Amino acid sequence: MLLLCGCYAANLCGIVFADDADRPNILYINADDLGVKDVGYNDTAFRTPNIDRLALDGMTFTNAYAPAANCAPSRACVLSGLWSPRHGVYTVGNSDRGRREARRLIPVANTPYLSSTHMTMAEALRSGGYATIHLGKYHIGKDPLSDGFDVNVGGDHSGSPSGGYYSPWSRSEMAKWTDTVDKPTHRMDVFVREAIKFMNENRDRPQFVHFSPYLVHSPKTAVPEYVDDMKGRGIDPIYGSMVCKLDEAVGSLLKAVDDLGLSHKTVVVFSSDNGGIAAIHTQAPFRGGKGSYYEGGVREPLVVKWPGKVHPGTRSAEVVNTLDLYPTFMDLANVDPPANIQLDGQSLMPLLEQTDGWQTATQYWHFPVYLQAYAGAKDDARDVLFRTRPGSAIREGRWKLHEYFEDGALELYDLEVDPGERQNLAEAMPEQAKRLHNKLANWRKRVSAPVPTKPNPFYDADVERQLMTKAVGKSDRKRRPKTRRD
Repeated sequence: MLLLCGCYAANLCGIVFADDADRPNILYINADDLGVKDVGYNDTAFRTPNIDRLALDGMTFTNAYAPAANCAPSRACVLSGLWSPRHGVYTVGNSDRGRREARRLIPVANTPYLSSTHMTMAEALRSGGYATIHLGKYHIGKDPLSDGFDVNVGGDHSGSPSGGYYSPWSRSEMAKWTDTVDKPTHRMDVFVREAIKFMNENRDRPQFVHFSPYLVHSPKTAVPEYVDDMKGRGIDPIYGSMVCKLDEAVGSLLKAVDDLGLSHKTVVVFSSDNGGIAAIHTQAPFRGGKGSYYEGGVREPLVVKWPGKVHPGTRSAEVVNTLDLYPTFMDLANVDPPANIQLDGQSLMPLLEQTDGWQTATQYWHFPVYLQAYAGAKDDARDVLFRTRPGSAIREGRWKLHEYFEDGALELYDLEVDPGERQNLAEAMPEQAKRLHNKLANWRKRVSAPVPTKPNPFYDADVERQLMTKAVGKSDRKRRPKTRRD
């Protein structure tokens, strides 16, 4: 059976692999800045019936993590299958974020984009015969077509929706779509339309759909048809309307999969790239939010639906990471992973199929740079000036340890009794802290993780204290965070 070339026919047009009938499609929906508490099945203040139904139809992971706490590094990790120190993408843009007088160290230089030397999951899947498409936010390179995608709809280096959410768009990759839609049209509607078109035109071969909408990233933009319904629910109604729009898209994609007769052979994965913004919606009981390596910054929703393989309505409390998606996709697609690298995640297949073979992995995070505050005390971070100062973190079982490079401080938490990371046990349990600290240091050595040590000559302790006092005052006056980049 040959694939007839069409508008979205992939580069391997005409080639059909012998086992195509047995290989599932992969629809990977990766939301932007959607916190673990920003979905209806975790907080009923949000109205997400389609995401909730997806959870009922598949497996929900209740201990799922992002490999980084903000957009670019997390996406670089997931697409490459590698921890941040292996590719050097630690943040967005420059690494010396925030006031220089408050930074004690010179941070490690950031690598803004994922190098072409790393084979992405899209490249690996395409080499195995999959048709591939990227839709929406890319952020780790200028052109997804250079990284294994046959089709790109709207993806470039942008970290936020350049030109806004509604047409007309005058700049970025979305400009070319302005004349194809009515005014105003939400860019999400373009992504849904083009995703369905691609699925239809490639329905006779396995396909990888990387659906990566900008929602719910700033700027906060009211979706008129939903904003009134979200008033009086105890959440920001504008933000709630954006979540509703995301849920609408999920519903449209799931309906299209059904209408095209592909539901029996399509794996649907729904997740996010990092935690939600704590100042917009609290991630309680978890502390912090996007940009913080407390639980609220790295916990995320994760659901997998796979008819005939994953039992509906199942839940897994195993500690997993979206780094695990790369080897998982290789397994379910029957594609060999890149021969010259060792992926840092592990396949979720034993959990999805409820078979033996899963080994709970220790989780690591490394962030040798600075990330400035959004909203002072409302960020619920270690201090009011930065969501994160240079440091690393490790989770092993119930224990989580943070290390900060500026002052060598350690924070140890028992997540089973203290998921909010409020009671630092480092002094009360020095042996436990030392054990985890040694393990963290050994991991950094293994992955060649750079640690900043050079003092910042512009650091001024007096100015830092003044800035902290001012930031606390702003928080007390309940000022909202302004739109800004990651």
